[in-house]
Amino acid sequence: MTVHRLSPEILSAMEGAVGPSGVAISGSDMAKYLGDWSGDHRGGALAVLKPASAAEVQAVVRLCGALGLGIIPQGGNTGLVAGAIDIEARGAVVISLERLNRIRLVDADNFVLQADAGCVLQAIKDASEAHDCLFPLALGAQGSCQIGGNAASNAGGVNVLRYGMARDLILGLEVVLPDGELWDGFSGLRKDNRGYDLKQLFIGSEGTLGIITGVELKLFPRPARIETAISALPPSKRPSRCSGKRAGPPPT
Repeated sequence: MTVHRLSPEILSAMEGAVGPSGVAISGSDMAKYLGDWSGDHRGGALAVLKPASAAEVQAVVRLCGALGLGIIPQGGNTGLVAGAIDIEARGAVVISLERLNRIRLVDADNFVLQADAGCVLQAIKDASEAHDCLFPLALGAQGSCQIGGNAASNAGGVNVLRYGMARDLILGLEVVLPDGELWDGFSGLRKDNRGYDLKQLFIGSEGTLGIITGVELKLFPRPARIETAISALPPSKRPSRCSGKRAGPPPT
């Protein structure tokens, strides 16, 4: 069965999965979920569902599968390439993870933090610092982007040369699979040679293989002092191709 409109029965089933406060169907209630950060792209949706737990995400995925509804997972929606909205307005359901925003665990001795996927990056950084630790991922949107989206997009940020991409900072994931099953990939281990590293399939997959509901992160000792420096280089002496001479073919 494929659904193209919301009947009272389907709306009731959605409310049963996430509660009445977790369903948005009016244009005004859905507006902020249907445009990207740049304002250049707008999309549409049959509904916006906001589960508050991994179990509710499972219920939503199973319901949408039974109804033949497309799913668009959405984190902080801070992207600029329309990756978290349906610009073709094909009647999909947006699943916002903003209500999954709990810090589950901070283990300062093991330098591990576990959080719901909807936790804002800044909240994770603040929780780490409160335990004298550092989570080094840093982005311009860290006050509104969510850690699940950072994992799903394999975010880089301004500290990437020192600490690596998001995939280098993730020890484990919790993911709801397309059939609604929950995969628990938490272990807290640095050394783990047990075959395939399944979490790497989901990091950078943009939500195409499953919906990340929890993230296990690698922390570092908090630096005692941070200093900022700037290094300037002289302008290049290379002749411009606009100097009047005909440019030859590019080097091979």
